[in-house]
Amino acid sequence: MNRIPPKIAVINSFAGYGRCSTTEALPIISAMRVQACPVPTAIFSNHTGFSSHYKMDFTQQMEDYLAHWDALGLVFDGIYCGFLGEKEQIPIVSSFILRQRQKGNPIVLIDPVMGDHGKTYKTVTQAHCDALAELVSLADLITPNITEGCILTGRQYQDCCWREDELQRLCSDLHAMGPKKVAITGLRQKSAQGCYDDFLNFISEQQPADGTIRTMRTVTPMAGPSRHGTGDIFASILAAGAVLGIPFPDSVKKAADFIGLCIRGSDELNIPEPDGVCFENYLDTLTRL
Repeated sequence: MNRIPPKIAVINSFAGYGRCSTTEALPIISAMRVQACPVPTAIFSNHTGFSSHYKMDFTQQMEDYLAHWDALGLVFDGIYCGFLGEKEQIPIVSSFILRQRQKGNPIVLIDPVMGDHGKTYKTVTQAHCDALAELVSLADLITPNITEGCILTGRQYQDCCWREDELQRLCSDLHAMGPKKVAITGLRQKSAQGCYDDFLNFISEQQPADGTIRTMRTVTPMAGPSRHGTGDIFASILAAGAVLGIPFPDSVKKAADFIGLCIRGSDELNIPEPDGVCFENYLDTLTRL
């Protein structure tokens, strides 16, 4: 393949150890033959799933960092924004997106990291959630888990048994906030025996021609217990796929299949859960994409 790779600005935290955030996004996006240009929001010695960690907040540096990109006239084909640990970072990112849209037409993916299992993370306040909802309005594509989808829309969280029509209404509310494409993660599908043995992604896409909404689900057989960093892998594959023009449902299925492959391989190698998944062993499958 002989072409100039498209560029994505990757706004996320950086963990030196434990596969997650920018540590995963850079190699995965690069494997898909897209240039990944990182913007750190915080620097961690290792992710917070370990017993302790060192953190250096990067909020004060972000504006100058991005101002230098503006001074150089840099234009990006895509912007992928992940974890924003400080509420003050959100207007900085919003301003960057708007400036980029004055120069070109970047595809913006927001992963609104706020919580899981029906609760916000300890450091996430209501003001933080409200600010993230405003940032979501600037996105073309969002990848909330089911908890984050409920937080954004004010809908009641339920741990299981979401009906198709309930998910459709949830996605309709999310589309009304601005994004044309929504992929809800963190769902489980029950088997006939009543066990949660499949992962489910619910996809909703607003059609450009007439504004109608098409929904579908992708099901991936459960490969093992959940691991750190799989949400970052999912969003990275979707961001790269978006700037490459890959159809949205195809990207979602590719991401789900890749994560399942990585989880199975990590379990077979007895890799500790905090170490995430050994995605390095399978990057060639993304290159072939």
